[in-house]
Amino acid sequence: MKLNVVTGQDTPILRIVCDKVENFDKDLKKLAKDMIETMHATNGIGIAAPQVGVNARIFISAINSDTRKPKELVCVNPEVLYRSPEQVVAEEGCLSLPQKFGNVKRASEIFVRFYDLKGKEQNLRLIGMDARVFLHELDHLNGVLFIDKLEKFKIF
Repeated sequence: MKLNVVTGQDTPILRIVCDKVENFDKDLKKLAKDMIETMHATNGIGIAAPQVGVNARIFISAINSDTRKPKELVCVNPEVLYRSPEQVVAEEGCLSLPQKFGNVKRASEIFVRFYDLKGKEQNLRLIGMDARVFLHELDHLNGVLFIDKLEKFKIF
């Protein structure tokens, strides 16, 4: 079922640190399924629980989105274990901030840990766009929007 996407930079659910997921049950599986459907229906490449009004540390991240074999990664209780010192600036947008775009600096490579829908620990190395999407969605779980990280340009 397609869910409603919460919008607005000052919307309270988008500004909280989400609660850790404790129960890996059918409700979590349904939420993930609905989030994937919503992500596809809105042409997104990622979506986090607070964006659909849910206070939970879960997001969907499309990996390999720039290839012919994209895949949805369901990430429960995600964390970054390593960020490369090399950073890249690229344009980002957000389903919760329609028609807003801006340049954000993020690590070009990360090593992450999260749990799948069965509660099994997963570890992944992500680079490029896959790392960017993961970090963008993780920010949502911490009440941070991409506009909070816009790259400032010095004018001389």
